[in-house]
This record gives sequence, structure tokens and C-alpha cells, in this order.
Amino acid sequence: MGLPVISIDCKKKENLGNFKNGGAEYRPKGKPRHVYDHDWLIKELGKVAPFGIYNLNNNVGYVNLGQSRDTAEFASESVARWWHFIGEENFPGCRKLFIVCDGGGSNGSRVRLWKWALACFAEFYGLEIHVSHLPPGTSKWNKVEHRLFSYISKNWAGQPLVDIETVVNLISNTTTRTGLKVRCDIDNNEYLKGTKITDGELVRSHLILFWSLVLELHHSWFQACRRLTSYFLTIPYA
Repeated sequence: MGLPVISIDCKKKENLGNFKNGGAEYRPKGKPRHVYDHDWLIKELGKVAPFGIYNLNNNVGYVNLGQSRDTAEFASESVARWWHFIGEENFPGCRKLFIVCDGGGSNGSRVRLWKWALACFAEFYGLEIHVSHLPPGTSKWNKVEHRLFSYISKNWAGQPLVDIETVVNLISNTTTRTGLKVRCDIDNNEYLKGTKITDGELVRSHLILFWSLVLELHHSWFQACRRLTSYFLTIPYA
């Protein structure tokens, strides 16, 4: 299957409740669905932030349904959950991961917390992670937008997101003719805004990534030397 390549992004937050949801659905004649005439937040139900991860290798999507804030910590936790539940099983023994994402938002190229949290995730799972940020104005190039989010929007079009269980079911049941499969999990963690990463912590995360790369290169060089030695030992002398 090759090395795993994932496209990530956070879909816009959705208020939970009997609110109007854009689109249309089939209903019995003369029995339209009744919804509220406003979309004010219901505190008891709250809102959800669907963080989507689309695997380009096998047409599989994963949505981490957050009920807190869309932060860099939430983004890295979503990637970690994808690796734990899907990636590690589909790519056994793989030690590399390639991530494609926007240049802004919670996983922006200049967000310190995103870099630090991703380095911690890489260290914990022993992964070498490469991140490619899309240039400004090209967020719709992100594959997760038109290969996952667009089909989720079509699937729940016209259906009020009355509670979180409804959202999970609608996302999980999203399919396409090409065989898209989607898993959705609820994330009950509380993510706080304003978390600061010091220069020392950032330097440490860079050192983690640097030494991971050095060890990877050392391992590759060691294997190359072994193969080269074996080759010369098999050459008959004149």
C-alpha cells in the first residue's frame, strides 16, 4: 500500500439541535420536517467540531468529533487517534507519515503548539512525520475537502443535527460509489485556547525531529554498508 499519506482539516462547527440544515430530503407528501426558526446555540446540547482525516492510499476517512475548541492540540490529537485506530493497523511496521494540510488555522505552518504536539506524537509512536502546507488561497486543493467533507455534507443535507449521536451516525454512514468508508469517534477532551510553547520547548521538539532523522539516516547507512560488505565478500578473487 506504500507509505501513508493523509489530508487533514477541521470542518466548520455545527450547532446541535432541531435547526435547519441546508439541502433537501425525501419526505411523505404534506409532511414537511418542522425545525426552529432560529439557530441560537442551545447550551445543553452545545456544538461539535468535526476534524476530518482522509487517507489517500485506501479511500478511508476518519472524523474526530470534538465538543470543545478547535486548537492545535485538538488537531494533533485527531491525527494521533487516526493512527491508533486506523493507520497502525492498515500500515503495519510503517515508521513514516506524510501529512497535507492548510497553511493556516489550528494546524497552521506558524503555530508553535501544532509543531510541538506533532513532535510529541512522533516521539511517542516512533514515527518520522513530514508535513506539507498548502500555499495561501489554495485550501480547496486539500483532498479532504472534496473527497470526504463534500460527501458528508451531501449525506446529512436537509437533516437537522438534533444530537451528537445523530451526527456520528450520519458521518459513519457516508459512502460513495468508489467505496469511501468513514469512521467517526467522539472526543470528550477539553481543549483550552491560549496555550503557549516556550522557546525551550520548541527547541526540544526540533531536536526530537532532528535526532529522529539522524537515527533514520544512520539506520539506512548501516543497512547500505552491510549490503555493500556482503556484495564484496561474494566476489571471487582472481
